[in-house]
Amino acid sequence: MYAVKQPSATACYSAHLRMGSLLVFAFSWWGIILQAVAIVHFIRRRPDTFWLFIILIGGWLGALVYIAVEVVPDAGLLRQSFKVFPRRRRIRELESAILDNPSAGNYEELGELYLSEGKFERARQAYDKAISSRSDSIDPFYRRGIAEVRLDDFAAAIPDLERVISEDRQYDFHGAMGLLAHAYANTSQPEKADALFQEATKISTASETYYNYALFLASQQRNDEAREWAKKLLAKKVNMPGYLRRRERSWFRKANLLLMRLR
Repeated sequence: MYAVKQPSATACYSAHLRMGSLLVFAFSWWGIILQAVAIVHFIRRRPDTFWLFIILIGGWLGALVYIAVEVVPDAGLLRQSFKVFPRRRRIRELESAILDNPSAGNYEELGELYLSEGKFERARQAYDKAISSRSDSIDPFYRRGIAEVRLDDFAAAIPDLERVISEDRQYDFHGAMGLLAHAYANTSQPEKADALFQEATKISTASETYYNYALFLASQQRNDEAREWAKKLLAKKVNMPGYLRRRERSWFRKANLLLMRLR
């Protein structure tokens, strides 16, 4: 018979010490901070709902898993945030430069920077100035149309976007066509909106176009079709790389909300 080797007192003490350390961490401020970081990120980024249960039920360990899977990859998107400071510096430089050199090029660059900052009224004003001195390019008309759509001034956006697609129907990978359809939908022109949405979605896979089309169909009480397009938008998640999926997350969230409303 072989004697069973009993663990030594030192080994038992070390194991209890490690377990105790884990328990202290779990119920310490560090564990609470991990959960708080995970919950704040969840609220701001809105990933899949099951993560909230993992964070709440799993405690600090669940929060740590969430941070590793969702928060760390999102750090790549922070590079865009760091561009805010040089962009704002460039805005100040251009605002000073146009006092001496109010060229169309300066106003166009300023308008694009305002768009990136979400300052849509200022962007529209900048493009107004650019277009007044040069109207041989359709890009400022398109960018002004984007600003007008973001301001919900759909009536003003229509002539700008119509000019764009009259010269190039595929402009910005059918983005101009999708925005014009959305503008028609919001100015009581459903026939034009439907025809243009159908044309745009034959080629374009833009999440914004899919969502706006689903929203339009729902407004026309075509709920089955609206659900179909919302589901097509959500189905894009399957084959998307992680960084794109995180970037498109707001559209996925809107599609989910629309589906809930249509139920």
